[in-house]
Amino acid sequence: MGNALDAVLAQYEQNTQRSGGGKTSISQEDRLKRYFTTYLPKGTKSGQKVIRILPTPDGSSPFKEVWYHEVQIDGKWTKLYDPGKNDGERSPLTEVYEELMSTGKDSDKELARQYRPRKFYIVKVIDRENEDHGPKFWRFKDNYKQEGILDKIIPIWKQKGDVTDANEGRDLIVDLSKSKTPSGIEYTVVKTIMYDDPAPIHSDKSQMKEWVEDELTWKDVYAQKPVEYLEAIARGETPVWDTELKKYVYGDDTEVTLGGSVSSDSNVKVEDPQSGMEVDTDLPF
Repeated sequence: MGNALDAVLAQYEQNTQRSGGGKTSISQEDRLKRYFTTYLPKGTKSGQKVIRILPTPDGSSPFKEVWYHEVQIDGKWTKLYDPGKNDGERSPLTEVYEELMSTGKDSDKELARQYRPRKFYIVKVIDRENEDHGPKFWRFKDNYKQEGILDKIIPIWKQKGDVTDANEGRDLIVDLSKSKTPSGIEYTVVKTIMYDDPAPIHSDKSQMKEWVEDELTWKDVYAQKPVEYLEAIARGETPVWDTELKKYVYGDDTEVTLGGSVSSDSNVKVEDPQSGMEVDTDLPF
């Protein structure tokens, strides 16, 4: 575990300079339990969550960099795994983004924003409020202003060392509050991240071993939609899951154009309450 601190700091330094699938099968019920979120429920103005970042088996950085598109599907903001940035494969949404950007028109550049892939971090944690759920995965957005969640965690690493160390690491205390967009939409923000005293991940050695050696990866929890699904979204369609056929059904009788609106109403400009923020409210499927 000794080189985990160096790996995290090197990763962070590289990203601030700015010049394949899981094999473990889990049930849908268990998958939902493995999804850590900082979302505050309606009516709650503030709160705290306590987590422990788990160490990686090889001492590499626990913060996995993954690219997603954020689009509106049937009125709901959804994150779609980008096969282009992540795997070097074809990415229909990125193709739309690049084509719109190539026209040189300001209107197309504005429209292109909703198709641009964005970088997220995913880290494996123990949610102290729900330890019985086992290891969870926390996905949060990269912040180009260096004001995001990772930017709040890195100073703790620099001051206190490897917080993921199984025996001498630290729990992190995530302080949350509600904020509002100019239009009045509420969303949760991470105000600060503090640290607890050094302590083992768990007082029970066998439980600690089970968590540390857990083989579940973020790819087992966060779904990756097929390319046909991404193509449909790029055409402005809304794929529908057919329970009988057990697959997505894509519309083919609607005339659409490149860069067609991904929202349910093309005449309404919908504001993303999470734009530039850290909260993750969509389900992992």
